[in-house]
Amino acid sequence: MPRMEIELTSQQNDGSWTWRAAGAKLPKGSVDGSLLSGKNSIGDVLRVETEQFVDGISVVSVLSGREKKSAHELLEIVGSGKDDPLVTTNLKKKREKRNRSKPERNTRNTREPKNADKRKPPRNKKQEGRGRSHSPASTGKRLKQKHVHRNAAITSLPEEMQLFSRQLSQKGIPGMRSIIEKQNEVAVSAGEPPIPPELLLKLAERLQPQLRTAEWRDKAEAALEGIEEIDLRDLRSVVVASDHAAKDSTTRDLANTLKTGLAARIETEHAKWVSDIEAALKEDRVVRALRMSSHPPKAGAPLSGEILTALTQGANNNLTEDTYEDRWVTVLDAVALSPVRERITPQSLPKEPSQKLIEVVTELSMKIPSIAALFGITPVAPPRKNRKKQKSGTK
Repeated sequence: MPRMEIELTSQQNDGSWTWRAAGAKLPKGSVDGSLLSGKNSIGDVLRVETEQFVDGISVVSVLSGREKKSAHELLEIVGSGKDDPLVTTNLKKKREKRNRSKPERNTRNTREPKNADKRKPPRNKKQEGRGRSHSPASTGKRLKQKHVHRNAAITSLPEEMQLFSRQLSQKGIPGMRSIIEKQNEVAVSAGEPPIPPELLLKLAERLQPQLRTAEWRDKAEAALEGIEEIDLRDLRSVVVASDHAAKDSTTRDLANTLKTGLAARIETEHAKWVSDIEAALKEDRVVRALRMSSHPPKAGAPLSGEILTALTQGANNNLTEDTYEDRWVTVLDAVALSPVRERITPQSLPKEPSQKLIEVVTELSMKIPSIAALFGITPVAPPRKNRKKQKSGTK
């Protein structure tokens, strides 16, 4: 049987004693008074054998005892002996406030202008610059759930297990290992016995499925309530998690309802996605249409042959020897992730491409190999960025 050291904290009217792990707040519980010697008092530390149950830890037998902790030593504050004033003040002149006025933000519309002139650069180069983040068309509100079922599951447990369960639901088993290790480090440094981690981790493994199901139910109900506007990524994650979290008829029915709602939502988003691409093409916003085509609501969602042809023709028309090079960079960046990247054939190439354009084509060469070949560039993988060096360089 597992062994541990406990500290007696109080005596009950029925003769039993309450205890906690020596040197820590958890675990804690009660022990039958018949197992003790009758000469025990509050603060005694005993070595006991235990058994683990779902509702807590039960003490089976007492192996040995330790002397009662001595009273805490008090430190006497002597002071300096000087009769100094209790409060001192130091008045300083107020400094003139610095001019912290912030420059006005650029509030100009950054959308691709209708009928953009491919020979003249846009006024604001950031509007279609490379490296700009482009969110999928189906992005919606992030999922925010209440913790009704999780809190109810924790409250249903014995009081001595509620704090432990709350930490488990927030940190998970890996997080609990870290918490136990830190508590044991503090206990050892204070000369106290460490907490037996195997008992707490075994208890965590038994409690986690119940807490996971309650947590999933909170998310599922929130997802169902906002199924028409919540981000599709969040909806998918809740549906995928149902395979492990839905354990009874109530949660399984909820999971099936979510799956049906998700399928309907994807169909709606797909129709809107196609409509938005068609609208951008009619307004001659080729770059916008190309970028949207690379973010389907569902992976592998097809586009009609007519739309693919229109995207290809629009990109080709923007890649000529008369097109300014910033426009080349913007169009190539949009083409590289689009479903028509292998169909694009520029009408003509710049007579003297700049080093900047050559670098961009080289960087994207793995995604647009046929265009790279026209520039005489062999496709090469882009160099990996070292994040550690970047962070150290910004300090």
